[in-house]
Amino acid sequence: MCIRDRDSSVINRFFLIFFFFFSTANAIEFQGKFLQGHFILGKTNPGAKIIVGKKEVRVSKDGFFVFGIDRDQKYDLTFTKIFDGKKTTITKKVLKRKYNIQRIDGLEEKKVTPPEEVYERIKNENKLIAKAREINSDLDFFKDKFILPLENAIITGVYGSQRILNGKPRWPHYGIDFAGDLGTPIKAMADGIVTLAENDLYFTGATLIFDHGHGISTLYMHLDEIFVEKGDIVKQGEVIGTVGSSGRSTGPHLDVRLNWFGTRLDPASVLDIN
Repeated sequence: MCIRDRDSSVINRFFLIFFFFFSTANAIEFQGKFLQGHFILGKTNPGAKIIVGKKEVRVSKDGFFVFGIDRDQKYDLTFTKIFDGKKTTITKKVLKRKYNIQRIDGLEEKKVTPPEEVYERIKNENKLIAKAREINSDLDFFKDKFILPLENAIITGVYGSQRILNGKPRWPHYGIDFAGDLGTPIKAMADGIVTLAENDLYFTGATLIFDHGHGISTLYMHLDEIFVEKGDIVKQGEVIGTVGSSGRSTGPHLDVRLNWFGTRLDPASVLDIN
């Protein structure tokens, strides 16, 4: 095992640990913590094939690839590299996390336990979101450092928390909540293409999804106003909307999500959040 120097702009991206594994000829590099819920950036030889578990991942022309670790990942991860007629397999131990319990009261009861007449609506909206997250484009915006979506951001809810809504256990929280006044400008965390822009989804209200390449997407929810449209190419730092309280919400705030395809990741793993 040895450590290589990398471009400083990439090193500063997460302030995390590098892991380098060498075969006799070539290396696989990983940037990130092998921790439940985390985003991992990889680097290999251009033209190599990389398989994470049983899934072959896209490798960019300059050798970058990306993947994510599920919130409840139970097993270590196996990586297979095929390059220049040689096959190399390595295994990385995945560390487990302890998650908080978060209780939220004061929600509309129909947003906690939806009435039957909205089941079909919710089903269709979930399909829209899933479709946007299935995109496997060759964009490589995921390589760049992400920025916080709000100025002077204050976190009020963290990834992975088991949620008790109006006293009823519900799905864990898969994002980060930021406090914000109604109408506060929201900035794009990274360059991307808008793949979903909806003003009134049942749970998430006014919602945006961006594709950053290789299955990495970000989602912004509960917005008041949306300033972009599906298909728009957005630059990092561009104002894309404003903080609101639409959907299932008790007050103005921004909930952001990070996905690798259908795997829900902790946005803190790509942001400068201690």
